[in-house]
Amino acid sequence: MNEPPEPGTPGSVRHSLLLLGATGAAVVVVLALAEGAAGAAAALAVCTVAGLAVARYATGAGAQDSGFRRNVRLLGSRAPALGEWQRIVDKSIGEGADVHFVATLRPQLQRLFAARLAEQHGVHLHRQPERAKALVGADLWPWIDPHRRPARRPDHPERVLRALLDRLETL
Repeated sequence: MNEPPEPGTPGSVRHSLLLLGATGAAVVVVLALAEGAAGAAAALAVCTVAGLAVARYATGAGAQDSGFRRNVRLLGSRAPALGEWQRIVDKSIGEGADVHFVATLRPQLQRLFAARLAEQHGVHLHRQPERAKALVGADLWPWIDPHRRPARRPDHPERVLRALLDRLETL
């Protein structure tokens, strides 16, 4: 990882701000000589605003995480609202809903189980599948196993969904 430059050396925030201030002062002096007091006042106002914007950018650049942190997998997508959950369940349980169950409901259930396992038990669903399987139960595990994709929705999706939600509440 790159170390930040020493203060006052080229590339440091202090050096950049000093260079910015010197350039702004030079512009104000040149415009004062060329245009008089009105030119100096206008140049001072423009240089002040531009200088503050650039200084804010230069000093705030180190405050960003620069992509060094890993994205939180559990919060990578927007969680459905309560009304949206009703539509997801209705579409996943109805006739001809094989694709919707596997593509929509199952990932949302995986997300809920991953959050609950992480919060209550310190278990990462994707990295510790054996521990997660022991906590969830072998009978329900195939429906939320992140490393295996079921070929179709269950024969009785209401029963499976009720069992999953009951298990989620007890975790």
